[in-house]
Amino acid sequence: MKIGVLGLGLIGGSIYKKLKELEYDLVGISRTVNEDGIYKDLSFLKDCDVVFVCTPMNKTLDMLDKLNDILNKNTIVTDVCSLKEFVAHKNYKFKFIPSHPMAGTEKSGWDNSFSTLFEGANWAVTLKEDTKLEDFEKLKSVINSLGAKTVLTTPKEHDRAVALISHAPMLVAQALCKNIENNKLAQDLASSGFRDTTRLALSNVEMANDMVNMNSENIKSVIKLLNENLDELLDCDYENKAQEIKEFRELLYS
Repeated sequence: MKIGVLGLGLIGGSIYKKLKELEYDLVGISRTVNEDGIYKDLSFLKDCDVVFVCTPMNKTLDMLDKLNDILNKNTIVTDVCSLKEFVAHKNYKFKFIPSHPMAGTEKSGWDNSFSTLFEGANWAVTLKEDTKLEDFEKLKSVINSLGAKTVLTTPKEHDRAVALISHAPMLVAQALCKNIENNKLAQDLASSGFRDTTRLALSNVEMANDMVNMNSENIKSVIKLLNENLDELLDCDYENKAQEIKEFRELLYS
């Protein structure tokens, strides 16, 4: 199986490095990374069986359109965008299966990518109406080889879920940082708890901007729910409520 990886930042670079370790027939496409087997011209992807499109979200549709003129009808293509509705309804000559790996760090770029990024991670896949089982199984086998487990969902359900667990938390982390912008004592006292809580504030700026602009309605809904839950915690028997949250967290991560 010949696999192409278009875009070698944190996600694409990590996919490329793991598949290279596994000795797949591999083609990388990047404007900035200069290594053997990595090219700048999209035409090097034309004979690939599977292609991962790992460009920034705001460039993904353009890249998919360009690939439509290059790839053959049997190529399986997936993207790794953190939103799925905006790509899910597009049709191409190739076999497009939208997906999203639930893995990452607050860092970005090829230099910060590593082959074990997807170990134990979930990888959301949103099948299209015309997706054939055999094509999904082929993509699934590659995803599994990266160390991840596929989770089937719909684009709408996916975008709501990532607003809850990723996009809104990123905004909250940034808001917490702004809270102490003019409080020198708070800045001096901030330690591991604050650092862990605000880690997502360091997210890649381009990616964060895409999330906010392209998933704003879901994010606003989550922020409203967050405010309701905060009010409930402030107005109730906090000790009992905190115990409920602790028990749920232990169940969630067990």
